[in-house]
Amino acid sequence: MTSTFQGIEIGKRGVHVHQQGLNTTGHNLTNTNTEGYSRQRVEIVPFEPIYLPGLNREETPGQIGQGTVVERIERLRDQLLDKRIISQASSEGYWTARDPYLRAMDHIYLEPGDNSVRSKMDEFWDAWQELSLHPADGAPRTAVLERGRTLIDGIHERYNMLKDLQIMADEDIALTVAKVNDYSRQIAELDNVIQKVRAQGDNPNDLLDRRDLLVDKLSSIIDITIDTRDPDEFMVHTAGLVLVQGSVGRTFDMIGGIESGGFNEIIWGETRQAVHFKNGSLKALIDIRDRTIQDEIKVLDSMTMNFIDLVNEIHREAYGANGVTGNNFFSEYPFVTNVNGNYDRDGDGNYDSSYIYRINGVNTLEAQAQTGLEGVITLSAAGGNMDIPYYSTDTVTDIITRINNSGAEVVARLNRDGRLSLKATPSDNYQSGIPVNVSPEIAGRNPDFVIRHIEDSGHFLEGYAGILLASGPEGAYDWEEADAAAVLRGGAEDYALAPFAHPSGWIDINPALMRDPSSVAAGFGFNGRAANPGNGEAALAIAAIRNTQVMVGRIGTFDDYFAETAGRIGELGRESGTQLETENQIMKNLHEMRQSVSGVNIDEELSNLIRYQQGYAASARFITTVNAMLDTLINRMGV
Repeated sequence: MTSTFQGIEIGKRGVHVHQQGLNTTGHNLTNTNTEGYSRQRVEIVPFEPIYLPGLNREETPGQIGQGTVVERIERLRDQLLDKRIISQASSEGYWTARDPYLRAMDHIYLEPGDNSVRSKMDEFWDAWQELSLHPADGAPRTAVLERGRTLIDGIHERYNMLKDLQIMADEDIALTVAKVNDYSRQIAELDNVIQKVRAQGDNPNDLLDRRDLLVDKLSSIIDITIDTRDPDEFMVHTAGLVLVQGSVGRTFDMIGGIESGGFNEIIWGETRQAVHFKNGSLKALIDIRDRTIQDEIKVLDSMTMNFIDLVNEIHREAYGANGVTGNNFFSEYPFVTNVNGNYDRDGDGNYDSSYIYRINGVNTLEAQAQTGLEGVITLSAAGGNMDIPYYSTDTVTDIITRINNSGAEVVARLNRDGRLSLKATPSDNYQSGIPVNVSPEIAGRNPDFVIRHIEDSGHFLEGYAGILLASGPEGAYDWEEADAAAVLRGGAEDYALAPFAHPSGWIDINPALMRDPSSVAAGFGFNGRAANPGNGEAALAIAAIRNTQVMVGRIGTFDDYFAETAGRIGELGRESGTQLETENQIMKNLHEMRQSVSGVNIDEELSNLIRYQQGYAASARFITTVNAMLDTLINRMGV
């Protein structure tokens, strides 16, 4: 049967329930500005009624209610929306991290501008033009050297600024990896506590908010997916593997580093395998360091190396006012000292490679002459060799253009003597990280400005241009063997050794010219005799490099290089700004949708505050009424 004091119990439950509602509402209001907080709602349900079905059930009309109780305090979240935000956050993180680096690169170039490398190169060409008009005077020679020095300083500054930016990105990568590891550990630790709370039958709402906030922050750094199908084991996946599994948080390690000659590489801490992210701010930093900035350094190096080579090619053949010839205007620093370009790559004490940068043919060619030959030229390229066919109707220019547009790591041009010149470009097979205490070459990184393979199934490179001694595989030039120059038709004077990496960082004027400016060459000699004092043909030829088709690859002139560089950086910056604005708007919309579900609405909470307050007052009033009834029953009824 029901108890006489049942009303007191019902009223007590009502007071407790509405007090819990008031407390929860106060918790929501005080966390209005808490990052990652999700509003909570009290789920109120009727308490179990009397009686449950059974043989001892009292004969009463229907079940008798026993008031109310809090079933749970629910955290309001949209799981589907959360997954969309996690998926989208990595894209926003990518462009957010990328954009400031591109803006910094734009400031480095200063194109066009009075202090840009382009303006300094224009002044350098103007100095040679002036020397061609007054080859017998000393002042124009001094001007050539001074403007050459100014140009070199500009190239050095651009290289150093790009390199500093690359090192900054590498440092950011190390800091970001440490942050990822910290988030991984925190998520795992929180999940461990969450599972213990759930095992006791409670809802760890605030802990879940903290975990979800960490997941949100992690998702902007790396591309992740979460698996919540098993409530007892929260999982975070990235790069094809599990990063967090329940209370286990895996971490990443770094190998390499500036001190070992390379950059930091990210690997899994447990398996030591390389990690390949698809999106997020960490991916952006890796792309900036290993692709965007590295590509700009490669283009700058390529321009610098060709600039050195073309100016020196003319200057060596010309005579200074003192009758001296054979001098380079710019210093060249070959990577190897062996005259044949031989180098010991694996460090075993035996030559096993040939480091050659440029190979000239021995025959003079007409640019517009049809060759009447057919075959396939095979040149080294990123990821392997590349076949470039040529046909009997092709002119020499057609074949050169096809080589330069192929994407191979070897490019071609006709030099001032009309001979075919093949040059190496910076390698596309770049590895930013190099194992500790191992040189880049031993580690397997392809060195820059090294011709790796030349082969011709026909006779264009053999008999026509005079580069190879034989056609086919047996006559191919390959860098992975010593004395590879033995298959070349010309001698040592017809090829140049590969330079040290990053010529834009070490380019310098020949010290001999700085000591004696009269050694600056201005004219060509004749039949072994020095040039006449009034001969300025060599200076004019160097000045003409400015506007002639001398660059290799897809860029025709030096002016084309500067215009293409400024346009490329501008386009990268425009793309980054547009993408960042788009991603910010998408994330703004998603966060607003989440806020409409999970955010604290003060007006709504104040309304709940009044509702729970009135419910609390009503329950208290009910207890007072029941108490009065019991007082009448107990104290006022006589014996």
